[in-house]
Amino acid sequence: MNIEIFQLKIEPANVSFNETTIKNWFSNYVTSDTDVVVLPEMWNNGYALPQLNKLADQQLSRSFEFISKLAIQYQVDIVAGSVSNIMKENVYNTAFAVSKQGYLIHSYDKVHLVPMLDEPLFMSPGNAVPEPFSLSNGVKIAQIICYDLRFPEILRYPARKGAEIAFYVAQWPSVRLDHWIALLKARAIENDMFVVGCNTCGDDGKTEYAGNSMIINPNGEIIDQLNDKEGRLSCSLDLDEVAKQREAIPVFKNLRPHLYK
Repeated sequence: MNIEIFQLKIEPANVSFNETTIKNWFSNYVTSDTDVVVLPEMWNNGYALPQLNKLADQQLSRSFEFISKLAIQYQVDIVAGSVSNIMKENVYNTAFAVSKQGYLIHSYDKVHLVPMLDEPLFMSPGNAVPEPFSLSNGVKIAQIICYDLRFPEILRYPARKGAEIAFYVAQWPSVRLDHWIALLKARAIENDMFVVGCNTCGDDGKTEYAGNSMIINPNGEIIDQLNDKEGRLSCSLDLDEVAKQREAIPVFKNLRPHLYK
C-alpha cells in the first residue's frame, strides 16, 4: 500500500490559503500509484483558537466537500487530518477520512484536549473512542489526533479489533520532539502494527512545530522520516509484516484483561 504524507506549515485563520496549498500539493505529488494521502491536524484554521467560534467549519460541510472532490479527482483515499468544526454550538477538533469514491468513511472528535496549547478553553472534547475502519482496499486502520498519542488506551481498542495501521495526525511542538518519536515507536511496538505520524512544521507566532512526520513498522523501527521543514514522505507498506509480527510476538493472544485495574 502506497502512502503519501503531506507535512505542511499551516497558516492560522486562513482556510483558503491552506486549501490552496493542499490542492497544489495534490497536483504536484499525487500519482496513479498513490493509495492514501495523509494530512495533519487542524489544517483548516490552525491554532487560531480565539477565532474558531467564527472561523471553524460547520458540521464538516466545507472540509468534507473540499476533501471529497480531491479524493474523487485523484482516486485516492484521504486520511484528512483534522479540522476545527462546530457541532451543536460547540467547537471540536474533528478528524475524518474520505474514500476515493468521495464518501465519508470515518470521523472522530479529539477526546484529550491539550492544556499546554489552551485547547480546553476554546474547544469541547469528544466523548467516544476512535473506531477502526476500512479503506477502499479493505485495509483496517485507526485515525487518532495528536495529544491522544499520550494515552495508549485510545489505540488499544482499534488494534484489538484488527486495525493494522494507526494514523496519528498532529500539530506537535518542537520542544517535545523526543516524546513524539518515543511515543509513536511505543504505540507500534505494543500493538504490533504500522504507525504513521503526520505532523505540521514551522512557527505560528506562538508555537514552533516539530515536523518529523514518520512511518514506523510493527517492530518499532523508523522506515522513513522527514525533518522539521515542509515536505512530503512517500512509502510503500508491506502489510504482511503486521501478521508476522503478531504471530511472533502475540500480545493480543496473551492479554489478560480480567486482571488489569
